[in-house]
Amino acid sequence: MLTKVNEPMERKLEGIRIADADFPAPFVSGLEYAAPARGTWNIVHTGMLIPEAHEIFVCAASCLRGVVLTAAEMHAEDRFSTVAVREHNLLDGDMEDLVIEGVSDIIEKLPKRPPAVLVYTSCVHHFAGCDLDMIYGELRSRFPDIDFTDCYMNPIMRKSGLTPDQLMRSRLYTLLKERERRADAVAIIGNDLPTRNESELMEILRFNGLTVHEITSCRTYEEYQKMAESSYYISYHAAAVAGGEILSERLGGTHIYVPFSFDYEEIEQGFQQLGTFMNIKIPNFSEKKRACEQELKETFELIGKTPIAIDYTYCPRPFGLAKMLLDAGFAVEKVYVDSISGEDKKAFDYLKEYFPKLMIYPTVHAGMRFMARKEPGSVLAVGQKAAYFENTNHFVNVVEGGGMLGYDAVCNTLKLMREAYLKEKDMRNLIQIKGMGCEGCV
Repeated sequence: MLTKVNEPMERKLEGIRIADADFPAPFVSGLEYAAPARGTWNIVHTGMLIPEAHEIFVCAASCLRGVVLTAAEMHAEDRFSTVAVREHNLLDGDMEDLVIEGVSDIIEKLPKRPPAVLVYTSCVHHFAGCDLDMIYGELRSRFPDIDFTDCYMNPIMRKSGLTPDQLMRSRLYTLLKERERRADAVAIIGNDLPTRNESELMEILRFNGLTVHEITSCRTYEEYQKMAESSYYISYHAAAVAGGEILSERLGGTHIYVPFSFDYEEIEQGFQQLGTFMNIKIPNFSEKKRACEQELKETFELIGKTPIAIDYTYCPRPFGLAKMLLDAGFAVEKVYVDSISGEDKKAFDYLKEYFPKLMIYPTVHAGMRFMARKEPGSVLAVGQKAAYFENTNHFVNVVEGGGMLGYDAVCNTLKLMREAYLKEKDMRNLIQIKGMGCEGCV
């Protein structure tokens, strides 16, 4: 039986109070809407972080349109190719041959042989039961001078197992080849954006005289391979944890997770745990904590009870940010999320009890296509999607945490909020730029 999915034009999706929201999925999954806020990275952007690597997408033509446009917008057409899957490939049962011969033909025609190739297969290969192991075995046999890794453009992976985001972040390090590890070398892994030098993590590593590798700073394939000399792999985004564990198991180094947080106690615990695992000294950050309190005071004196909306694209823990601000007296009214991560549950439960009127809105629910304000809003938005739905030019334009961590994330977030309050941005144009900051990949 067919069900009507379009809503009457006058219908709008009503948000729900956090008191009535269920963990981890406060909204029913179904037909989805994509708001025109495109600053977060996708699998094309992330794969380009491997310097000198070439990406080859093997997908149906309709699926290729978006990734082709992403590569073009990055001015990375010379590092990107496609193989189109057509109906007859399914009917003829030659999917393996299509991948092998298509990828081989592209490699032979490239003006320069790349050191690495990322092959992206799609859901159709899984539906057809393709022998991917055989495909990669043959490609490695034909091109022994090239490192191949398997990547995926597969929407059927979104609801089970590793998410596409987790999987793509883990694939970034599968090409690292085992080499002698150095006790003084550390790799920060799993980030699309470089870790800020002002963060306490970088301060700790500098304080202890450690060599720091991060894929965002690699400019050659050899520099990338030097990451394998690291004895420790540090991640601070939950989506990078799986990749850190896989890397640790494969190369033998130690993976340490220092969680992104706005909670002072958790920040301190993360750094102390880092010191214990690595047997290094942790500086005293009491001054940093006092600086956070001063930033909170100055920001509240300026912003006062201005309505605030937060969305999940700004950082991994939107409820943690909402908790910090609400506890300090700010008027956080809305949080835009589609699901709640396990790491944000503690803050979510706290807000349910102490701030039950806080409203939650999804970003991908089909009804959200009617939710963007028609008139400019008076809300201060933290994140691109919140800025879009609230139609405000006063917003913090940062995605995926912006390389922030620890007390630096607290202080810098507050500084950015003051800046957004005082100065308008061109929201409509800014949020349509794909992969904010990704120009540095190319």
